[in-house]
Amino acid sequence: MIKRYQDFQIRDWQPSDRQPAFDLIAAVLSEYGLASDPDDSDWDVWHVEEAYQQTGGQFWVVEQSGSLVGTAAFYPIKRGEQAVEIRKMYLHPSVRGQGLGRFLLNELESTIAQHGYQQIWLETATVLKSAIRLYETSDYLLSTGVETQRCDRIYVKYLKSNT
Repeated sequence: MIKRYQDFQIRDWQPSDRQPAFDLIAAVLSEYGLASDPDDSDWDVWHVEEAYQQTGGQFWVVEQSGSLVGTAAFYPIKRGEQAVEIRKMYLHPSVRGQGLGRFLLNELESTIAQHGYQQIWLETATVLKSAIRLYETSDYLLSTGVETQRCDRIYVKYLKSNT
């Protein structure tokens, strides 16, 4: 899969993306005073094959001029009904504010709907104000049941049935 947005290329994760993706995510978390946790919350970045590819999920990377500048992913979860969780949606500070986050979210939602899922869940932290604004203006509803230690908000979006 390769998608384009402006001068960005969005493609499926490859093993050579493991370290750059983790480094990007850790840097963004640090920017907001949050810690990366390779043994728990961020285990999936080191184990994309097991966490995403073998479960029916997808992990995408965003490149600009050959550099990894973003990530976005989802995988099926047991919570809810026919549900997935969007995870690891992070953008380098230099590429924010250009509509890329909204484009990625829309592409994730479209892909998720095409696979027949009915609910999208995601967890985030209050300090990620731009992310919260994106989710709330995209019809995500605040819910309960946060599972990730560094997160304090959980959202759900109900997709329209294709029947």
